[in-house]
Amino acid sequence: MAKMHNSFKLMGMGLSVWTFATAMCGFSLDFWSITAARMLVGVGEASFISLASPFIRESAPYDKRSSWLAYFYMCIPAGMALGYVYGGVVGSSLNWRMAFWGEAVLMLPLALLGFAAGNAQQKAHKMNKLATLSREEEATEGIKIHGVLPAEPKSFGMHVRTFCGDVNMLFQSKIYTVSVAGAVAFNAVLGAYSYWGPRAGYAIFNLTNADLVFGCMTAICAVVGTPIGGNIFDAVGATAPNGFKLLTIATSVGGLACFLSFLSSSLVSFIPLFAVGELFLFATQSPVNDLILGSTTEELQPLATAISTICIHVFGDVPSAPIVGAVQDYLNDWQTTTLLLTSVFFLAAFIWAFGVFIQGKDETEWCDYADLEENDGKVPLLQKN
Repeated sequence: MAKMHNSFKLMGMGLSVWTFATAMCGFSLDFWSITAARMLVGVGEASFISLASPFIRESAPYDKRSSWLAYFYMCIPAGMALGYVYGGVVGSSLNWRMAFWGEAVLMLPLALLGFAAGNAQQKAHKMNKLATLSREEEATEGIKIHGVLPAEPKSFGMHVRTFCGDVNMLFQSKIYTVSVAGAVAFNAVLGAYSYWGPRAGYAIFNLTNADLVFGCMTAICAVVGTPIGGNIFDAVGATAPNGFKLLTIATSVGGLACFLSFLSSSLVSFIPLFAVGELFLFATQSPVNDLILGSTTEELQPLATAISTICIHVFGDVPSAPIVGAVQDYLNDWQTTTLLLTSVFFLAAFIWAFGVFIQGKDETEWCDYADLEENDGKVPLLQKN
């Protein structure tokens, strides 16, 4: 849809869906009604992130793209941490329903701002296009731009073929494929950590407030580690080989620290080791998203983000939690289970390291859109220098 409609208006629609769904959470009557509302919340959230990250990257100075993305992705764990505090305060002092309604009220102005910005951007684009037309083109094109002559509608089948062709084009890029494959393995561990981490912490270290400890550590490490990773990527040069090297090193060191933390016998050694591991792991957030966005053309960047998010959820963090639960039921040993889970970080590091070697073998493989540059003039957003 981002190829046919104004991105700001689509962001406004996504935030509107989020606002409506959040308000519906406050009106829920049972488990299934709040589950349906929460699913709708995810639809609005995903559409916003898929459109916002390409816009932020293209708006940033060339040498600060990764750091700008890092500050954006840093806001996600920061918002989650604030949400826990907000929900606890409002829920205990007023009512749990008021927490949802309050969030919806706070988000509504931002949703409306998306529509307003979209109208302003669209009007400016129309005026700029009219200003560049020749006298012979002005009358006909001016009518088309102002909407007197409607655009020829596409059939549903044509939309499907276009979508399938775009997805196929994404996965023709080795940078994109390797980035997403590593992200799937990486987020499979994080997803299982978020679900089983407190339970494992209680079982291994007898940590009674494990949920609070894990939550605080994760929020702090994400807020600190994410911008560090983005700034380092910009400092060393935001190219594909440097990105894969950074991902490989950060994931290997972070995974090793987390692995050693679960091998430790005391809480005193577990907490600092696990915190160091999470710092390194969250440093990967900006580089991997920068690689995903930079591996394709500007018009396909929203789709690239959306497809990568779907792959991460479908093949990564959603199935990992029940798989870890099944392994634990079989082994009945939380320490062994967490060590097996943490070892998947090394698989992610290996996949990203493979990306480094692909680029080193053949510089022309930095972006499979190199051929398209000659045909239609579209330049990949991740440069090959």
